[in-house]
Amino acid sequence: MNEKVEITDESDQFNLTKDPTALVLFRQNYTTSHEGLYDKLPVSRIKPDTLMDLPATFEYPNGVYMAITEANLLDYAGMYLVKHNGVLQSSLSPLPHQKEIKVIAKLPHNSPWRVMMISDRVGALMESNILTNLSEPCRIKDVSWIKPGKTTFPWWNGNVTPDTSFAPGNNYETNMYYVNFCAKYGLGYHSVVEYGLHEWYVNDGAGFQPGPHADPTHAVPGLDMQQICDSAKKLGVGIRVWVHFYALYPKLDETFAQFEKWGIQGLMCDFMDRDDQEMVNMQTEILEKAAQHHLHIQFHGAYKPTGTARTYPNEFTREGTLNYENDKWNTLVTPDADVNIAFTRALAGSTDYHLGGFRAANLKTFKQHYTAPMVLGTRCHMLGMYVVLENEQGMVCDFPDAYIGQPGFEFLQQVPLTWDETKVLNAEMSNCVTIARRKGDDWYIGTISNNTPHSIKTNLSFLPSGDYTAEIYSDGPDVDVNPNHLVKVTRQVNNKIILNTDLAAGGGQVIRLVRLK
Repeated sequence: MNEKVEITDESDQFNLTKDPTALVLFRQNYTTSHEGLYDKLPVSRIKPDTLMDLPATFEYPNGVYMAITEANLLDYAGMYLVKHNGVLQSSLSPLPHQKEIKVIAKLPHNSPWRVMMISDRVGALMESNILTNLSEPCRIKDVSWIKPGKTTFPWWNGNVTPDTSFAPGNNYETNMYYVNFCAKYGLGYHSVVEYGLHEWYVNDGAGFQPGPHADPTHAVPGLDMQQICDSAKKLGVGIRVWVHFYALYPKLDETFAQFEKWGIQGLMCDFMDRDDQEMVNMQTEILEKAAQHHLHIQFHGAYKPTGTARTYPNEFTREGTLNYENDKWNTLVTPDADVNIAFTRALAGSTDYHLGGFRAANLKTFKQHYTAPMVLGTRCHMLGMYVVLENEQGMVCDFPDAYIGQPGFEFLQQVPLTWDETKVLNAEMSNCVTIARRKGDDWYIGTISNNTPHSIKTNLSFLPSGDYTAEIYSDGPDVDVNPNHLVKVTRQVNNKIILNTDLAAGGGQVIRLVRLK
């Protein structure tokens, strides 16, 4: 057929009766990193023609829950919702430099799926695989090289190093300090990012923005990427890098070829801040070409997942959420915000959140630090986030000495990043959530609470018959004074057990269940 069409609008409408309560992220326009705090309000109070990001979740008075999002977003524009004449309707991100045209295509052309997840149990929305099921099958023939793993991210902690004989910087010694930590404690990757607010690669721009001569095929003087990759490989550690999208994309082919030559195994691509058709296609191109060079991808400043990690499994994770990087400069990311993410953005898929801060604080004790930042919530709350959020590229973003000898670090070493089964055991929108995930015969249970204490019951009836060793990490009795304190108990359990747990304000709990042979 090959007839060219220009799509200027869609007519998808969602007429939500009974005035459900919406949990939604409002956006000022289509140029967005999708990072913000979610509002909870009746649909009747949503202002007309205000953009709402997806997924958006709705709670009905009769106990029914619905989330609206999209699946299989390829060669199309990202979708938002607006309320117009009292009805929610779709709104597509326009192509750059104009407002009317949303999609240019040749017929026949497929649009993404418009997805409504509906259940009388909100946890069922979290358990659903509908987005990946609706996406296209894998387009990468050989996936044997794709190996999810935890990674350092020294930018978050401020590139903290011990008092050593070498000068910290964009150099071999500083990066090997982190590589050696990864090798000793079983972390798969080290991320080479920056030092002193300058990227690891040549750039004459400021504030991490690419200048006219930005070039990620060349490291800054004094940083030998080949030497770092070779040394890390001998220790069984992979090297990843951070790259600004607008430094990478103009040199995509030569950069990926150079990365493969050095032995780099993956990258974070940052600062896209768009989901129009052009950007969607550029991200697809990045994934396809990255696969040709055996590179995995982590998108930051990017739109929500739509299930296409099934199509391109070298995409490990995406940001698209306000997260713990903000702890370096503000107090926006609270336990309340964390819980809301579980009921909204996390429904879409793998969620990067800069996990791993091991200096827990509450609102009274929190202080803003760009270096060695604090995090709001208890130590167990942070541990719980590793289970509550799906994330194939989990960060361990604090500095090594923040972890070594610290209670709970062993859980970060043990917790998997990919799962065989998910069950939601407790879920109260905006209050608390408990998620159990299975890897092989073993289960991991993570619970997080908002800024209100909760008493919950965790019913283990979902377990197969047989006995398990349960390692239970709970908030210490004095976490209102020291949120880093936790209590670890080991006991034998089976599927007849119900665990009673008191969650502190901003608290959490994790349980590792190892099946006894």
